[in-house]
Amino acid sequence: MAEAVRKGGWAPRLTTLALLLSIGGVAAALIAALGSGQEAWPFRTGFTILRYAFFAAIGGGLIALVGLFLARRRRSAKLSALNLLALVIGLGFVLYLGAQIRTARTVPAIHDVSTNLDDMPQFTLLKVREDNLEKIPDNDDPGLKAMDPESRWKAIHRQAYSDLRTVRLPWPAADTVRRAEQVARARGWEIAKADPQAGLVEATDTTRFFRFKDDVVIRVRPSPEGGSLVDMRSISRVGGSDVGVNAERVRAFLADLRTS
Repeated sequence: MAEAVRKGGWAPRLTTLALLLSIGGVAAALIAALGSGQEAWPFRTGFTILRYAFFAAIGGGLIALVGLFLARRRRSAKLSALNLLALVIGLGFVLYLGAQIRTARTVPAIHDVSTNLDDMPQFTLLKVREDNLEKIPDNDDPGLKAMDPESRWKAIHRQAYSDLRTVRLPWPAADTVRRAEQVARARGWEIAKADPQAGLVEATDTTRFFRFKDDVVIRVRPSPEGGSLVDMRSISRVGGSDVGVNAERVRAFLADLRTS
């Protein structure tokens, strides 16, 4: 073995393995996402595949480093380029997924977000998931443990997303509803209901990666000071934590609505 390494005989083998692990890890992640999005298997199965894909990409990147060292000792430009490719692919995937994991650890493990916790917008056509408030984390906090699930959710929500509030806009309520529908359509959301008289827009947004479907309701009411008051709610259909996606969706949508 030592003689093979000295002659550079292991360089091609390590290069092949690095490429297989790095590219295979990315391919497995895409298959996991595609299968979950098409409901070929439960999303938890997709996450399990994704976890192994993450480890494969890490292994591919590490092996690529060794392969790159051996290829340079052998003065093989081709092997060096292939190991560099494996390193870039593996490292890029690991950094992307690592950023998602880091984000998940900095946001609360909830999946229902609203601008108004005291008078939440209600869905009339789309349905709220049956287990919506069944698994609200207590974060080992005695105060949170003593609360019922809804009160615990509101306490966690207020602490994490205090910036999400009712928005006042200068347009009449019916006009605001039409603008909200236009913004939702421009974002590619599937509109389930748009009723200017009732002051409601209900829609479904499908995430890019795992094709998760999140339901949104926008409620518009006339403001006593003129114009309209807009509240919004966004709920993930599956999963315990939304990795902050719903809050970001609300922020981005309301920002777009203000300038529509």
